[in-house]
Order: sequence, then C-alpha cells, then structure tokens
Amino acid sequence: MAIAAETQPQEQQQHFSGASDPTRKRWTLNDFDFGKPLGRGKFGHVYMTREKKSNHIVALKVLFKIQLKQSQLENQLCREVEIQSHLRHPNILRLYGYFYDQKRVYLALEYAEKGELYKELQKCKYFSERRAATYIASLARALIYCHGKHVIHRDIKPENLLIGAKGEVKIADFGWSVHTFNRRRTMCGTLDYLPPEMVQNIEHDSSVDIWSLGVLCYEFLYGVPPFEAQEHSDTCRRIVQVDLKFPSSPTVSSVAKDLISQMLVKDSSRRLPLHKLLKHPWIVENADPSGNFNC
Repeated sequence: MAIAAETQPQEQQQHFSGASDPTRKRWTLNDFDFGKPLGRGKFGHVYMTREKKSNHIVALKVLFKIQLKQSQLENQLCREVEIQSHLRHPNILRLYGYFYDQKRVYLALEYAEKGELYKELQKCKYFSERRAATYIASLARALIYCHGKHVIHRDIKPENLLIGAKGEVKIADFGWSVHTFNRRRTMCGTLDYLPPEMVQNIEHDSSVDIWSLGVLCYEFLYGVPPFEAQEHSDTCRRIVQVDLKFPSSPTVSSVAKDLISQMLVKDSSRRLPLHKLLKHPWIVENADPSGNFNC
C-alpha cells in the first residue's frame, strides 16, 4: 500500500462507539490494516481498513492538505467533521473520528457494505416504486432528525448516498451542511438539485432539503433529474419556473407524481413537510417499514 505513516497525529476526535477504550492512545496509520480502495475523489481516496485493536472495519477517507488549502476548503472540512461526528441515526453514515499528519487528514467512517447508491442507480437506470419509496422514507426520517438538530444538509443527491449491509440508505457526505438557527443566503450544492430560492440567491432554510428530496424521488423513478438541460442557464430557468414534466416512460403511478408535485413547489413554505411525507399514500403503500431494500 502506497500510504505510509509519516508523523504522529497531533489530535484525534471521538473514536468508535463501543470499539475502543476512551483512554486509548491517539490513532496513527499504524493502527489500521489497509484493504481494498473503495473510491477516489477530488481531494483524496477512501480505503476499506480494519482497526487492529478492535477488529472494527471502517472506511478511511484520506484527504490531501495541499489540495484542501488550494481549494480553500479547510473551514468547510472542519464544519463537516464537527457536524457529522455528532449525528447518530441509522440512515446517516457515522463519522467515528479523525486524525492527521503533515500532509494528510484521515477520516474514520462507517463502512457501508453495499457501496454507492449512484452506481446502483446507473446500473438499474431507475428504481421500482417500492425501492424508491423505501429510500425516500428513510431519507425523510434522517432529515427530520437533522432539522431537529438545526442542521440543513443542502446537497442531497445520489452521489452523496451509500447503501449499508441490510440494504439501508445512508447520507454519507455533509460537505455543504450547516448548523444554523437562521435563514441562509449561500448558494451551494449541485445545480440539478438546487431549489428556486438558491438559484435566485434568496434566503433559504431547511425546506431546501425537501426540494432536493423531491428531485431525488423523481430521479429514482425516471433515471434523470427533472430540470436537467444542456445549458446551465436553461436548467436554472426550468428550476425557477418549476417546469416539471412527467415522461410517459418509464411508467410511474399518479400517486408518486402527486408526492413529487407537493415537494417541488416554488414557495418553500408550501412544500410538503417531511412528517406529512411519511403519511403520504405512496409512502404508506410502497415503503418497507424496516427501511431496508434487498434486490
């Protein structure tokens, strides 16, 4: 393995719940056995690893400091770590802790055995209504939990979701999340999933996550996001106008379309609240109460 221990880490946050003694020494790379690579991102790589003392399997995300600095993302990473390390929900990927050396930052994350949801959606092209409803209900519960803690995610999309061992969906990336008691103005996230208020640079609140969940539901059922266009300007126009169209293929039930239409509403105060989403007929009829979906 190309990664080698360099210097002792200066600091380490919360480690595995139930996996280690609170008085244990700080982590270094020597505390982990490296396995297969799980993914590659813009700022580093993710590896399947085993913490030697506990035999606990974790995903170790390795980020390069120089790249974070060049992109001015150090503060964003600190905020992401601070937020995710305090969240405890079955549909949110656990961040067990972090450590760092002279060149890299290491995040010890929960290992999601069944991998990236984005790749699964690409393979299937689109999901069945039962599968889509199960995922949407689980994500709604996770977002209700986040919003209760005054955390807005702001970047719900397939690329930020993983699938656990039981087939449960997990929110895996909190890079654009924010902990706030106030409305925000920052335009962030991914264009296809941005709500009209972000596109128009108007103040936003936690209802941005309801919009993104509606976009995600549409993409699960049709295989593409609803406002996709060749030019960014056309995508922005379609979002602001809520130019929502339901193709004839694949076949999607009218009750599913009704749910999507209630989430993709321009007036953020009129979007279907997440607790009401869980009672919507489409969710009630299709979502597996366990939150697990196995092909």
